[in-house]
Amino acid sequence: MAAPDRLRRLLDEIAAEARETAGRTGRAAFAPRVMQAIARARREAFVPPAEAEWAYVDRPLPIGHGQTISQPFIVALMTDLAAPQPGEKVLEIGTGSGWQAAVLAALGARVFSVEVIPELSARAAAALAAEGFDGVRLKVGDGWQGWPEEAPFDAILVTAAAPELPQALLDQLGPGGRMVIPLGGPQEQQMLTLFEKAADGSISRRDVLPVAFVPFVRPSRPA
Repeated sequence: MAAPDRLRRLLDEIAAEARETAGRTGRAAFAPRVMQAIARARREAFVPPAEAEWAYVDRPLPIGHGQTISQPFIVALMTDLAAPQPGEKVLEIGTGSGWQAAVLAALGARVFSVEVIPELSARAAAALAAEGFDGVRLKVGDGWQGWPEEAPFDAILVTAAAPELPQALLDQLGPGGRMVIPLGGPQEQQMLTLFEKAADGSISRRDVLPVAFVPFVRPSRPA
């Protein structure tokens, strides 16, 4: 099947799953601009060569180092929940393959992405540049601490399951900001969760959908 046909089928599958999960997510359809960004950020450019034939299948794929490129439906859902607008500053925790960053950049956001694994960050940087998303800022470091030098952010997306909400990330979310994060420990049910910060600094929380993400990885500390 030609790439345009596979992409069209994937977009149809994402739309169908959005309808099926609308009772939980409150979204029977994602914003057209989000779906256009999913189409523009070619997933095939961000998967390892051995997984290229599965690039347009709606499922996560291994990218090495025990990490994955997320399921396209979940990327679309998280992007839609975060609702990044052109020119807004968006922090991504867990660069991984770079695909989620590419989707955010395709929406016109100013993207800052933190990855704990240097090899993945370097590979993502090359893929983003090759696809024309070389304006994405990348950093290798502890995502739990966010990127304080660039705060505040209009939106924050976390692409690994955290056992609790990192306070540093909440502190770096600006007024009116949205944070999307999967919460849950290794033996717990994970829940994709949306936090919103009002102009007065108060926080609202909404549990969106049960999910399955790789665990949040932090740098190893000397014994």
